[in-house]
Amino acid sequence: MAYIVVFGDFDMPSLNVSLPDSIRQWVDMQVKGGEFANASDYIRDLIRMDQRKRESLKAAVLEGLHSGTSPRTVQDIVKDTKAKIKNGEL
Repeated sequence: MAYIVVFGDFDMPSLNVSLPDSIRQWVDMQVKGGEFANASDYIRDLIRMDQRKRESLKAAVLEGLHSGTSPRTVQDIVKDTKAKIKNGEL
């Protein structure tokens, strides 16, 4: 069974979203945890985090594009990354 959750306050436009029971229960648990006043606050927080994450990713891509060409080969990068994973560095 899906619930309809209305996100928005009196001074903001609202958005209706259908959620499966398991996700609605998760949202309710986050609100009951006391960090969020209601489901709208929680969803707004998730959206803000997603916005920051996407902006950070865009900045990283631009930084990479402007950093020039690496002297390392793909095989070197893969080898180094596997070593870091094995050593618990990643």
